[in-house]
Amino acid sequence: MRIYNRYIIYNLMMPVLVIALTLTGIVWLTQSLRLVDLIVNKGLDVATFLYISSLLIPSLLMIVLPIALFCSSLYIYNKLICDSELIVFKSAGLSKINLAKPAFIVSAVITLIGYILSLYILPTSYREFKDTQVFVRNNYASLLLQERVFSTPTKGLTVYIESRGDEGMLEGILVYDSRDIAHPKTIIGQKGRLVKTTAGPVVEMIRGNIQQIDKENGNLDVLYFDNYQLNLSVYTSVGGKRWHEPEERYINELFFPDDADDTNRGKLIAEGHHRIIWPLYSFVLMLVALAALFSGQFSRRGQWKRILFATCMAVFLVVIDLALKNAVAKNTSLAILMYLNVAISIAASLYILVKNKIINNWNFLTKRRIFKMRKKLEAS
Repeated sequence: MRIYNRYIIYNLMMPVLVIALTLTGIVWLTQSLRLVDLIVNKGLDVATFLYISSLLIPSLLMIVLPIALFCSSLYIYNKLICDSELIVFKSAGLSKINLAKPAFIVSAVITLIGYILSLYILPTSYREFKDTQVFVRNNYASLLLQERVFSTPTKGLTVYIESRGDEGMLEGILVYDSRDIAHPKTIIGQKGRLVKTTAGPVVEMIRGNIQQIDKENGNLDVLYFDNYQLNLSVYTSVGGKRWHEPEERYINELFFPDDADDTNRGKLIAEGHHRIIWPLYSFVLMLVALAALFSGQFSRRGQWKRILFATCMAVFLVVIDLALKNAVAKNTSLAILMYLNVAISIAASLYILVKNKIINNWNFLTKRRIFKMRKKLEAS
């Protein structure tokens, strides 16, 4: 490998690492703040919190890597231009493709890492995240029920407790259960106790009533009980299995799902195509950056207009990709547009790089010939 290639590759890799770690850390911190409440108010230990939140890193890193490479390409090549270092390469008659070759190498490495994250590490880590999240919710359900606070241990279930007595006894229980949207009900109990069962956490309520509106006549039906069990389980599907979200599935499970209806099938297929395409944006965004910087004569006065144009184009392409992903979820036949977006972007950027293949070095060669001719005349 030539020295200038190693030099540019080293300069590209350092900002990529710094930007990727910084952006991933910022986004990870914002996502982790949603789990901090489990430590502060609900007693979750720090080790479990760190383990759960760390499982989000692969999904964040996969998104951040192409953006980090784009920022690094803009910064390093613009710096080389402003510091006149590319003038040295210009004087050697290097083509734009030769100057872009180090960025190609770096983007190939980033793309490979992106595919490893996308096809294996992301579904593995996110599935573990959801499984651990379910486990924590079920096993820390007693901590989720706070005194004189309307708690929501699971979606569609709101629980209020007046106080806690000795030995975990709950006093003054009010529950609004809307998990069955067609038949919501209000449950009131004088006392109760949280019990863990094989089916999940259950609140055993003592002496109370269940209030429910009869939709046929609009009357309020009240059922009194001496003992009632309220299931707090988050997932109650058959066999204890839960439906895996698109981010949890491997590529074969996305394109060939056996447990999805038509609506969810579209979302899974859209996620599958996005997993294949997104790592390629490391190459796409890098080409956009270089095409903008190499689209004219080099200037030491700055390239801010080209940098602004490249940034706008990168944002536009990413927005188009997200819009197409949502469109494919509704109509899977539009998936070809996601690939066309990438292909057209690569083709247009490469055309700009290949056009005027050799950087203009006429002035340098002309001055060199004049200098040699002058030397010969002086010698004669």
